[in-house]
Amino acid sequence: MSAIQKEAPPVATASRTSAKKPAEPERFALLGVWLVLIVAFCLIVPETFPTTGNLSNMLGSQVVLLILALALLIPLRAGDYDLSVASTLNLSTVVVAVLNVNQGWGIWPSVLVAILASLLVGVVNGFIITKFAIDPFIVTLGIGTVVQGLIYYLSNSSTISGVDRVLTDVVLTQPFLGIPIGFYYAIALCAVVWYVFDHTAFGQRLLFVGQSRDVARLNGVNVSGLRWTSMITSAGLAGVAGVVYAGTTASADPVSGQAFLLPAFAACFLGSTVLRIGRFNPVGTLIAVYFLVTGITGLQLMGAQQYVQQLFYGGALVIAVILSKLVRSRGERKRRAQIQPS
Repeated sequence: MSAIQKEAPPVATASRTSAKKPAEPERFALLGVWLVLIVAFCLIVPETFPTTGNLSNMLGSQVVLLILALALLIPLRAGDYDLSVASTLNLSTVVVAVLNVNQGWGIWPSVLVAILASLLVGVVNGFIITKFAIDPFIVTLGIGTVVQGLIYYLSNSSTISGVDRVLTDVVLTQPFLGIPIGFYYAIALCAVVWYVFDHTAFGQRLLFVGQSRDVARLNGVNVSGLRWTSMITSAGLAGVAGVVYAGTTASADPVSGQAFLLPAFAACFLGSTVLRIGRFNPVGTLIAVYFLVTGITGLQLMGAQQYVQQLFYGGALVIAVILSKLVRSRGERKRRAQIQPS
């Protein structure tokens, strides 16, 4: 409670200030750029871009990335980086395939074991980070590499095909508007993360820890416990993303999951410049994911080569980090100005 009480005065001040001043227009800048992109591609490639097939493809193709980005948001809100999420996703996918295809297990027991294995990765990450006070960047990079080695061992360094079609049906069925049902799962998860972040004590304490661990600790917040929990939750959601990936492809490739790491970070940082400026937030991340896929899809329909995807994601990450740093600095200056006596 002390952590929430500590954070309450600035929030109240910000509310009074926003009542007197108009909303900052930069909160909606990415939405404006996204709209411009959509209009531009509709005019440039009218035969292929503004079609229901293309819309369904864009919405459905980013489900795994969106779930992984939401997983990444949780430790980021607490000020930690988790570089093992892509390896955890890959582990979950491979475990599902190995148990279901190679060992003959039912699909749902395989899914359960895959998620438990992913949670174990989070437990190990959180334990090492909190008990030995080691930088999470180093820990998760190392654990992610260990997990990748385990993936090669489990899969015998080969692609495993033939995952039960039941899982594919659960992920790719199109119940509404021709959009895969996995998209609706991801939107529901986004709503859950939004609720936890904005309307629960756990979410507020995560934010408090991310802003200042020392201050949070002095106010009685269990900083180590929250950071550990965030790592476990992140790994669990990455495991869910891996299950969805297995259902999407009906197979498991020991290396393909690594391709999601850079886009997930790009979406999280770009999303922190939307709506809730300077804060990692799920709605902003959702917007960023589909902003990125809009740009990539439009360029590819115009004839750009496959490498444009890496250029777009890499450039977006660099720009997003710069913008995030700028808006955070601006926010700090505003907060200091508000608390200074007039």
